[in-house]
Amino acid sequence: MPHLAIDGLNASYKNLKVLHDICLDVERSEVVSLIGPSGSGKSTLLRTLVGVNKPTSGKVTLAQRTLDYSSASSLKQARDSMAIVFQQYNLFQNMTVIGNVTIAPLKIKKWQRAEVEEHAHSLLQKVGLGHKLKAYPDELSGGQQQRVAIARALALKPQLLLLDEITSALDPELVGEVLDIIRGLARDGMTMLIVSHEMGFVREVSSRVVMMDQGRIVEIGTPQQIFDAPKETRTRDFTARVLSH
Repeated sequence: MPHLAIDGLNASYKNLKVLHDICLDVERSEVVSLIGPSGSGKSTLLRTLVGVNKPTSGKVTLAQRTLDYSSASSLKQARDSMAIVFQQYNLFQNMTVIGNVTIAPLKIKKWQRAEVEEHAHSLLQKVGLGHKLKAYPDELSGGQQQRVAIARALALKPQLLLLDEITSALDPELVGEVLDIIRGLARDGMTMLIVSHEMGFVREVSSRVVMMDQGRIVEIGTPQQIFDAPKETRTRDFTARVLSH
């Protein structure tokens, strides 16, 4: 059984259908990247998985447990198992770095403070911010804030990490430091579903790449297949355009 199984997932926004019969399996420790033009449904898919957008039909199974998005308890279980990092950092400006990373495990999970703080220290060391525990977000660069956001997501010990264009709001010189963290997580075996426009990074880090357009999956393949020998015309047109810039 795949770690994450998406079967016939559909979702709408107001009267507009935004996801059409999405079917995708993700194995444990796999890194799957979603590519495609703006408005193709990539971010919507991640938001639907965590229940920010509600699916209209279809089935999502994580670790052999089917999620019921109409049930508050099942939705809570889904959010206990998945963590999402958005392109905007959304840090609490009145809290220190360590406060931002520990608040959810302490307040929502009700975990023991000593355990939570030890884990948070370890995560912040891992993302290169062990020296910034007492700093506030406005004292950090954009890249540092995004690394805090990643540590905050990891503090919940998710089975699946969802990353939604986490470098798109960063200055170009700060992108590399965030991508280095994702490379490290991939080496450590974290299961990830990534939306990214950094095509070189997608080629390097992904187990498989999913091409989406107009709310549908167009093609799934290895990075080599998708970028060097795509089967579908739409994939060929998109990759030729983005790789030529």
